[in-house]
Amino acid sequence: MTPMVDLAFLLVTFFMLTTKFRPDEPVIVDMPSSISEKILPENVMMITVDSIGRVFYNIEGQETRRGLLTALGKKYNVPFTEEEAHRFALLSTIGLPVLNLKQYLDADEHGRKEMNKLTKGIPIDSLNNQLADWIAFGRIAAAETAAKKNHDKDQLRFAIRGDGGATYTTIKRVVEIFQERKINRFNLITNLEANPNPGPSG
Repeated sequence: MTPMVDLAFLLVTFFMLTTKFRPDEPVIVDMPSSISEKILPENVMMITVDSIGRVFYNIEGQETRRGLLTALGKKYNVPFTEEEAHRFALLSTIGLPVLNLKQYLDADEHGRKEMNKLTKGIPIDSLNNQLADWIAFGRIAAAETAAKKNHDKDQLRFAIRGDGGATYTTIKRVVEIFQERKINRFNLITNLEANPNPGPSG
C-alpha cells in the first residue's frame, strides 16, 4: 500500500505543477447548434462575434502573440514594453482598438474586465479596418514561429465563432475581411446537438 500512496501523491503533485489554467474569456458567446462532429484543429486564429456585433480576436502560441503585438505596435506607432508583451502573450481573446491596447495591458484584472464590458470590439469598417491588420500580422507571426520551430506541417487554421444572436451583416463583414486577405478556407464554430436521425441502437 505504501508505494501506491506514494505514487498517488506523486501524480497529484505532477498535475498541480504542470496544469495551466486558461485565462477568463472577455466575452460569452451562445453559439448556434449543428450536427457536425468535426473537431476544431489546433493552432487556430479565432474571430469571435458576440450578440451585439462586437468583434474579438484570439490566436494560439505565446511567441506568435508577441510577434503580432510587435507588428501592430509598429503599424500604429504604439511602443509596447517587454512586460506588456509578456502580459499580451498570456491573455486569451482581445476585443479592443490597437490604440487602447497599452492601457488595457497596464490595467489590473478588474480594470481589464471593466474595459471588456465597455469596448466596442476591434474596428471592422472600411475606414478603420483594424481586424484586417490583426489577421495579416497574426498570420505572418504564426508562420515565423513555425519556421523557427521547424513545424512546417503545423499550419495555421482560421475560424469564426459567432453568437446565435449576431447579425448576418457583421458575420458577412468578417468573412469579407478574410477573403480580402486571401483566406478562403475557415471553420464556423457551432455547438454539437443530438443527431436527429440516430442509427439503430445496439
